[in-house]
Amino acid sequence: MSSPLLRPYTEGPLRAPNRIAMAPVTRGRADDRTGVPHPLAATYYSQRATAGLIVSEGIWPSPTGKGGPGIPGLATDEQVAGWRAVTSAVHAAGGRIFAQLWHVGRLSHPLAQPGGRPPVAPSAVRPPGTVHTAEGRRDYVTPRAMTGAEIVETIEAFAAEARNAIRAGFDGVEVHGANGYLIQQFIADNTNRRADRHGGSRTGRLRFAIEVVEAVIDAVGADRVGLRISPDNPENDIAERDPQGDYRALLDALRPLGPAYLHIIERGRYCALADLRPRWPGMLIANFNGPRPMTRQAGEHLVEAGLADMVSYGRLFIANPDLPARFAAGAPLNEPIPDLFYGGDGTGYVDYPALSSVRAGSGRGQVELTGQSRHDGRFSGYGEH
Repeated sequence: MSSPLLRPYTEGPLRAPNRIAMAPVTRGRADDRTGVPHPLAATYYSQRATAGLIVSEGIWPSPTGKGGPGIPGLATDEQVAGWRAVTSAVHAAGGRIFAQLWHVGRLSHPLAQPGGRPPVAPSAVRPPGTVHTAEGRRDYVTPRAMTGAEIVETIEAFAAEARNAIRAGFDGVEVHGANGYLIQQFIADNTNRRADRHGGSRTGRLRFAIEVVEAVIDAVGADRVGLRISPDNPENDIAERDPQGDYRALLDALRPLGPAYLHIIERGRYCALADLRPRWPGMLIANFNGPRPMTRQAGEHLVEAGLADMVSYGRLFIANPDLPARFAAGAPLNEPIPDLFYGGDGTGYVDYPALSSVRAGSGRGQVELTGQSRHDGRFSGYGEH
C-alpha cells in the first residue's frame, strides 16, 4: 500500500498532487540592502516543486517587520520582480507556492530597523537572549509598544504584501501567526499587556490576528489565504495561560471567513491537533517542530488518524529537494547541515543532490558539502518556522 502522504488532496479550493508540504524555512540569503531574494532562490524553490505545496520562507511586509540580515521583503516593485522569477520557476516545474507573510515584532534589533529605532511590539516587554544582526550577535532591546495608528498601518502592510504576492505570481499567502512573532505576541498573555481594544481580555488579545486575516482575505480572497499558528509554543519566550481557550476562540472567529487552510505547529504541552482538528472543517496542515526533523512515519500517522490533511516538512526539504520521491521509494535521506542553513551562497542551498543524480552515480546517498555560512551560527528563533 502506498503512503497516505502520496495521495492527492482534492477536497477544497487548494488541490495538491500529494500531502507533503514544504514548511517555511528561513535561509537568510536575500540582498540585505534591497530585500530582494537571492538570484539562486528560483533554483532552490523549483528544485522542490514536487511538494504538494511550498510555503516560502518568511517575507517581511514592511521594514519594521524585518528580523535580521538577509531576510527578504515583498513591499517594493524590485522585490516583487525578484519573487516573480521564483514563482515562474516553480510553476514551470509544476509546483504550487504560497508566500509567508512574516512580521517579527519585538524579535528584531535597532540595527535591522528603519532609522535605528527599537522594534515594535504589542507592549514594551523585552525578550531574553540575543539576536543575530549584521554586526554579530546583540542583546535584544526593549521594544516600543505600538500605537493605535501603527497597528492600523501594520494591518494595512500585511494586506499590501498579500496583493504584492499575487502580483509576484504566488498562488496564495500564509499569514505567520506562530513561533512567538508579532501576531502571537498579541495573543500571548506575557507579551501583550495592553489596556486598549487590542489587549486585556481574550477578545482583545485575539483582535489583531483576526483583523490581519480579515484584511488579507479582503485583499486577495479567502481561497488564497492560510494561517499558521503554534498554540502553547514556548519558543521566543511565549507563555499562554489558556491556549485551548484562546485558540478555540480564534478558530471560531476565523471559520466563517473560509480561509484556504490552517497550518498548526504542535510543540507545547497542549495537544493542539487533537483538540482543534474537529473544530476546523477545511484543510489542515500539521507540523511537529522538535529537536529532530519529523519522520515520514510520523506524518503518515497524522494523515491516517485524520489529524491532518497535509504534513509540512522543513529541515528535510532543505536537504532533500525531491523529498516526495524519496518517501515513495523508501530511499535514504540526505542529512541537513545546520551550519549552512542561514546566509552564504549556493553551498548548502542548491547543491543537495536529488535521488536521480545519486542513482546515476553523480552524488552520494548522504550529501557532503563544503564551505562556510556567512553568519556566525543560527539566528535565534529561526528555523522550521
